[in-house]
Amino acid sequence: MPSVAFYTLGCKVNFYDTEAIWQLFKNEGYEQVDFDEQTADVYLINTCTVTNTGDKKSRQIIRRAIRRNPDAIVAVTGCYAQTSPAEIMDIPGVDLVIGTQDRDKIIPFVQEIQETRQPVNAVRNIMKTRVFEEMDVPDFANHTRAFLKIQDGCNNFCTFCIIPWSRGLSRSRDAASIIAQARQLVHAGYKEIVLTGIHTGGYGDDMDNYDLSDLLWDLEKVEGLERIRISSIEASQIDEKMLDVLNRSTKLVRHFHIPLQAGDDTVLKRMRRKYTTEEFYNKMLMIRKAMPDVAITTDVIVGFPGETDEMFRNGYELMKKIDFSEMHVFPYSKRSGTPAARMEDQVDEDVKNARVHELIQLSEQMQLAYAEKFVGQVLEVIPEVAPKGTEDSGILHGYSDNYIQLAFEGTEDLVGKVCRVKLTKAGINESEGQLVRVLENGLQTAL
Repeated sequence: MPSVAFYTLGCKVNFYDTEAIWQLFKNEGYEQVDFDEQTADVYLINTCTVTNTGDKKSRQIIRRAIRRNPDAIVAVTGCYAQTSPAEIMDIPGVDLVIGTQDRDKIIPFVQEIQETRQPVNAVRNIMKTRVFEEMDVPDFANHTRAFLKIQDGCNNFCTFCIIPWSRGLSRSRDAASIIAQARQLVHAGYKEIVLTGIHTGGYGDDMDNYDLSDLLWDLEKVEGLERIRISSIEASQIDEKMLDVLNRSTKLVRHFHIPLQAGDDTVLKRMRRKYTTEEFYNKMLMIRKAMPDVAITTDVIVGFPGETDEMFRNGYELMKKIDFSEMHVFPYSKRSGTPAARMEDQVDEDVKNARVHELIQLSEQMQLAYAEKFVGQVLEVIPEVAPKGTEDSGILHGYSDNYIQLAFEGTEDLVGKVCRVKLTKAGINESEGQLVRVLENGLQTAL
């Protein structure tokens, strides 16, 4: 039986794409082996290019695969492959470079290379692509949440970001195909679906009279689906229609990830973000009104070129006022090829690190304060598969609908089921809880 090994760098969308590519190999009779523990006939590296370090790490992994088995076919896909195919083709031992499209043709390419042993560069201009690449994933190992990719690409061109050049412009997946895939996932036993994409909230931008709100109402009708989560959405995409979904949906969870990136108007303008701090703040108030107790998490870039102490302070105060339930904080890192990398007034690394540290502390305070609001309350948690080596601990871990991670005593057979758990002790990254009852197909089973 031929074997294939995968290595994925980068974001959730890349992990989704790798799973989809694995389905192609699986249907062809391949077995999947561990990248570092066994030798494989085919190595596939799914690369990331969001930072310069992403490129470097991608190259290291490609070389590692070539060393593991010089006779294997080494195929490289993903964002770095899309933007720098020639750079990858120059690495001796690389057989196939395929970008962020045409991946449904991987098997024929591999077969052709096995016969000819001639390397193939299959990357073409992503900016001309207008169609969403259909790739299904019927099953996710080790996850009780299923990811469902509904969109690819981005039209925003923020000054710090290379992604539109590696993923192309925004294109949406056909709604009927999403609904069919959602039904398939529910049938496979998943209770929660996470809608994901490069710019998920931009779903429908390339369609007539159909957007994310419409899709959410259609998913609402999928029988057996308990929870719908959106991986990320922009403040500007939360309009009246979306607020109505928040207000009335029975399946949309009380958690939104809304990237702020900076809390100062001058910085936002230089980043080419499409909102002011006031607009963002008002949008958060509207969301909280439509969905009380909602958890709002965010991304922040610290030390963007030109960010003064005063601008940083403005951001700090705004984040405190918005009261996020968690923040992902990143120091700005130069991405070659982007306008921000060419800006004159780059911020000193030490200053950046001090600011990052300060925001992480603020994030932890806010995370704890958010969890403390729910002490004594019963939340619905779907336990995840235990990490390797902790299977017999008798402790289950999972996320509540409002994204509080809970640890509680329970047995392995509860994984993937909807459990009602009382939050007994708030923590920063994880809170403690006590199992109250299990919901079976919407019905309660008392313990």
